[in-house]
Amino acid sequence: MTAPGPDPRTSGGSREQGTGPTYPPPPPGSTGVDQPPPGGHPTGPGNPGGPGAPEPAARRVGRGLGTSARATARGLRGAARVTGRASRASIRQARKAAGAQGAERSGLNRLIELHSCSAAGDAAVTIALAGTIFFAGATSGAREQVALFLALTMLPFAIVAPLIGPFLDRFSHGRRWAIGATFAIRGFLCWVLAGAIATDSIWFYPAALGVLVSSKAYGVTRAAAVPRLVPQEITLVKANGRVSLAGVVGASVSAPLAGAAAYFGPEWTLRYAFVVFALGTIAAILLPAKVDSTQGEVEVGADPSGRRRPTGNPPRVAFALRVNCGPRFLSGFLTMYMAFLLQAEPIKGWEDKTTLLIGVVVGAAGLGNTIGIVLASLARKLSPSVTVVVALLADIAIVVVAALFYSLLALAALGLTAGLMQYLAKVSLDSTIQTDVPTRSHASAFARGDTTLQLAWVVGGFVGIAMPWIPQLGLGLAAAVLAGWAVLVLGTGRPGQVARKKLTAAAG
Repeated sequence: MTAPGPDPRTSGGSREQGTGPTYPPPPPGSTGVDQPPPGGHPTGPGNPGGPGAPEPAARRVGRGLGTSARATARGLRGAARVTGRASRASIRQARKAAGAQGAERSGLNRLIELHSCSAAGDAAVTIALAGTIFFAGATSGAREQVALFLALTMLPFAIVAPLIGPFLDRFSHGRRWAIGATFAIRGFLCWVLAGAIATDSIWFYPAALGVLVSSKAYGVTRAAAVPRLVPQEITLVKANGRVSLAGVVGASVSAPLAGAAAYFGPEWTLRYAFVVFALGTIAAILLPAKVDSTQGEVEVGADPSGRRRPTGNPPRVAFALRVNCGPRFLSGFLTMYMAFLLQAEPIKGWEDKTTLLIGVVVGAAGLGNTIGIVLASLARKLSPSVTVVVALLADIAIVVVAALFYSLLALAALGLTAGLMQYLAKVSLDSTIQTDVPTRSHASAFARGDTTLQLAWVVGGFVGIAMPWIPQLGLGLAAAVLAGWAVLVLGTGRPGQVARKKLTAAAG
């Protein structure tokens, strides 16, 4: 007689196969063998249809998502590789263009790349300051105090700027370090600005104006360095045009990056600018040694023995420089006046989009500058003495139009014309210096001319800050100032007429 198997109810619920009945009874159709967890086997309860049944919808969706994710990842990796190759190709082409026509041999390509770095940093600073209290102060009750404070911080530059050119000419081994110092100062002040914005520090205004002043000082030092690096294959005017075009490219590339950093706050845009200026400081110090050379150069207004002549710049250069002060005055005026005006009195319908409104005017000015670079590069013959006069008169006309028909379209046209005419006037001045000033005196002539233009910009900025925030009145007064300057400059006669009068008087 066979002993019965253990009762499952007294053995912890376990179950063994034997000759006796199982407990509990298996369901119909079951083999009595333990089944895997639901969904763990194609024939389990998770897939009751067995191996031949269709796959559940959830699993099909999951598998499709996984396949799509892998395909997307492969696509992104492919796009990244293509973008990387395109970026590297673009950089190679840009560097090749910068070094064309002997620029790589002479070292001009390094200055071109350096200027693109400077423009990239300045663009980041402009974007960072566009929506901060630097312009928001125009809408507060203390606008007069803010304007006075900003004007007083500009005065030191008005005193120091005329000394930069002669200082660089006296100390021949300091130009690279002077250019590097303008980058280092801007980088340091950008870091200070980032902290000042985060903490609402009173150091915001001095640091912001310090950046603007350092940017203008860089323009003076760069103007003194360009003539020393011009290769024989191109003219000085084309070299300056190439440097200016590099600045436009640098600002265009940097603007989206600065805008992305601004998403996290303006202080991050300023930290990005700090990195750009830090790299520029190193690049400036690594410029060719010939930047510091003064071999064969004399100061403008001196004879070869080093003695001063009674006259300064040649008559045509002096005339072109005086006329250039008009467009440069307008540039400084619009920079300050429009930034405050569009915050205080925005155009109807743009009350909540003042930053974008400022961007339209600034973008139009940048476009005009770019068009001027292209026109100057393509023009076979450009009469400098005629071009500077046309530029001044065109500026007067567009300011009058903007004052009479104050609107978004008029402001965009104002920015476009101002940017275009400023560059055409400046390239005409460069051409006149190249033609009328001896080669050994180019550096001193460019430093003196650029210093004068920077002072005109500062005066224009001061007037823009002091103007009332009434568009018709402010723009009307600016047009009157430009018209008065045109009468003063053109009333003295063209340089050829003045020279003929002097010869007639001497003969008599």
